[in-house]
Amino acid sequence: MYFTITSRIVILIGVIIFFGIIIKLIQKNSLDLKYTLLWFASGIIILIIDAFPQLFEVVMSLLGIRTYMYGVIMLGMAFLTMILMAITSIVSKQKQRIKTLIQQNALLEKRIRDLEQGASESR
Repeated sequence: MYFTITSRIVILIGVIIFFGIIIKLIQKNSLDLKYTLLWFASGIIILIIDAFPQLFEVVMSLLGIRTYMYGVIMLGMAFLTMILMAITSIVSKQKQRIKTLIQQNALLEKRIRDLEQGASESR
């Protein structure tokens, strides 16, 4: 059982709007280019499934999924898992950067205090 023509058109329009939103966010510098790859890949996979639903059915049968809706739900869960993993990786990297910046800031503050104390002692 495949999607109806109407649902395939709605999915196509939805993915085009999705790509438009991603491009707009990149242009406004609200979304970093290196993090958009996963979003674009998700959209392309949805377009492929929309264009070739038979391919999705073959993959589902290879995975032992018998119902089309279960396949769609499993695909959605896979996308969400990949996105969550990517976001977790980004957060971990940012946490390490923040920690390094805090340490550097503390060292600079100590250096400034030491220089101020040395200047006040020499007066």
